Amino acid sequence: MRKVKISALGCYVPERVLTNQDLEKMVETTDEWILTRTGIAERHIAAPDVATSDLAVEAARRALDQRGIDATDLNAILVCTVTPDMFFPSTACLVQDRLGAKGAWGFDLIAACSGFIYGLTTAANLVGAGTQEKVLVIGSDTMSRIIDYTDRGTCILFGDGAGAMLVEPLQSHEDQRLGFIDFLGEIDGSGGDYLKMPAGGSRIPASVESVEKRLHYVHQDGQQVFKYAVRKMYDVCSQLLERNGFSAKDVAVLIPHQANRRIITATAERLGLACDKVIINIDRYGNTTAGTIPLATRDAIETGRLKKGDLVLFSVVGAGYTVGASLWRWAY
Repeated sequence: MRKVKISALGCYVPERVLTNQDLEKMVETTDEWILTRTGIAERHIAAPDVATSDLAVEAARRALDQRGIDATDLNAILVCTVTPDMFFPSTACLVQDRLGAKGAWGFDLIAACSGFIYGLTTAANLVGAGTQEKVLVIGSDTMSRIIDYTDRGTCILFGDGAGAMLVEPLQSHEDQRLGFIDFLGEIDGSGGDYLKMPAGGSRIPASVESVEKRLHYVHQDGQQVFKYAVRKMYDVCSQLLERNGFSAKDVAVLIPHQANRRIITATAERLGLACDKVIINIDRYGNTTAGTIPLATRDAIETGRLKKGDLVLFSVVGAGYTVGASLWRWAY
């Protein structure tokens, strides 16, 4: 396997902002209640005529511009999402066409909040194996389309957004310690009932009854998800560090999935990481599902907390359940 790196990053969020004060007018909740339990103050919401592929294309263009290459240079496009424009064709096909990425192949990857890290790992292995040269990984979700804004337990949590990273080989003249190091993942389908969208698939196809029962929205047992996420985010991070000969003190920055501030801080505390080594931006974006990791990475770079040569640990837990941690030494 050859060494691979993340060579570019682009992000995009819709202009409209939905604040906690706005939600106070929609459901029985308060700004204080939301902040205390989640750490979220506001989230971005896509306009009615904007779909997941639109967000993905904007993020992709920004990543390509940063790298200074054309879409025709791409070999593959992986779109990580649980809110595709439609079941088929894949959102990856729609993005490929809009970008003009002639000759590229690709697919959609569904792993909920873990989607982006699963996609990034897939890209790292494709490029590492030597079968591809440039793979664009996009995490994009318009969660506002599948959220019940009469359910205060879920509508306060989610926002819309997208991010893209370009994965390509590390060049021979570059420091070979840079780039992808390792990944550790796990799925546990026994927890699937605790976070799901019940209808819309082959089990419960769309019908008048399924719509009336509001089965096409996210349903969540928040307490169960919280307990699982706190335990598994720590477990997967500690195991990944240990098997690669690292400890928490070697980590320059932890970039976790932005689901809940309390989950993030509990994970950091158990790992023994100082607050300044943990990226938290959930207050401004909410949970953008597959978009959280690239959005948080952008913020880490812009604030100077992630620099070339730094050891960065990504950690995710999502519906399924899906779990993952990925270790990289930042390359730009």
